[in-house]
Amino acid sequence: MKFIVSSSTLLKQLQQISGVINSNTVLPILEDFLFNIDRNELTVVATDLETVMKVKLEVEAKEGGRICIPAKILMDSLKNLPDQPLTFNIDLNSYAVEITSDNGKYKVMGENPENFPKEPTADDTTSFTVTSTALVTAINKTLFAVSNDDLRPAMTGVFFELTPTSLTFVATDAHRLVKYVRTGVVCPKAETFIVPKKPLNLLKSALPDNDSEIKIAYSQNHFFVTHDGAQMICRLIDARFPDYKVVIPKDNPYRLTLVKSDFQNALKRVSVFANKSTNQVALSITGSELQLSAQDVDFSFEGNERMSCSYTGDDMQIAFNAKFLIEMLNAAEGDEITIELSTPTKAGILKPSEKEENEDLLMLVMPLMLNN
Repeated sequence: MKFIVSSSTLLKQLQQISGVINSNTVLPILEDFLFNIDRNELTVVATDLETVMKVKLEVEAKEGGRICIPAKILMDSLKNLPDQPLTFNIDLNSYAVEITSDNGKYKVMGENPENFPKEPTADDTTSFTVTSTALVTAINKTLFAVSNDDLRPAMTGVFFELTPTSLTFVATDAHRLVKYVRTGVVCPKAETFIVPKKPLNLLKSALPDNDSEIKIAYSQNHFFVTHDGAQMICRLIDARFPDYKVVIPKDNPYRLTLVKSDFQNALKRVSVFANKSTNQVALSITGSELQLSAQDVDFSFEGNERMSCSYTGDDMQIAFNAKFLIEMLNAAEGDEITIELSTPTKAGILKPSEKEENEDLLMLVMPLMLNN
């Protein structure tokens, strides 16, 4: 089997899917790309058994065939080659691969493609389309709040909630919760499922941030995303997502409005002096002034800052994890942020002061105990 392909095109496509490959895998074949030639089309597949990523590209080929090629050595060699046509000569009996460039010849031992894991089939799926931007934005706004706790598998992914006119994405790690609603999406029926963190991270970097259409399909156990000849398939998390609606307070009467960038920068400066295990920063609100203070008693560190704010409600003091607040502010669009509060022991709600079209973002964060 023989085919010719541009080195830079091949590298670009392989970089899109190489993130799925784990370096310390139990099965050596999972460290390979599966190359499949059909007429003049090359399909390359990578998997870690949970997630499958595929890309297609045009090549010059006389005959079809399949081969597994070790991913790391192939990627490393392509990175060091200038853009040029490469000829792959593959012996389908011994699985030896010979790559010829303008000035050189490189040999690598492939593996039997029959040993490569079979991918899930898209039988019995329900599908709909969204724009690439909508999905990338939703992932960016929720993924940071996903839990890393394997003992609570339901929280280790993003919860998708479909209705006929909207798509809601929810992520939580029990300390904070992010809910992002995208309207103007037509879903065939009301449905819910949980997509794991790793495939969403891979999608985020593989998808373009533009208005091109993406097809999303899902079955009982799997989630499929297809875009321009590239496809990602992953297994859904088989667990029940917590009832997030009961956690969101209905009536937080106090409103604190701040310039987002000023607040974020003040948090970054003050949190340097906070205790490293809690990242606790206390907010004291009196009238139209907000004071941020942090201290690490063990080292006698202390940081204080004042800033102006607009506030309606009783004076109060409440403490939060500054790292959480900074990440949440990153996810919010616009210049101003509104924080809705009730008491120092109840959750605060962060919202962008101005709503974007077709979007609604709500972020909840649990307070920390004030150590007076």
